[in-house]
Amino acid sequence: MIKWAIIFAVIGLIAGALGFSGAAGAMMGIAQFLFWAGIIIAVILFILGVTIYKKVT
Repeated sequence: MIKWAIIFAVIGLIAGALGFSGAAGAMMGIAQFLFWAGIIIAVILFILGVTIYKKVT
């Protein structure tokens, strides 16, 4: 998911440099959403992994 966030951010930066401000804003918004969604999912899975590990051992 972070990979897609980076891809959308790069596309947004390129679109902004070429003058497509609407597309650039949309791409950066998608990139920001995917980045934070990826971070939240990673934290949730980390917490679940720690709690499940404690129950298994």
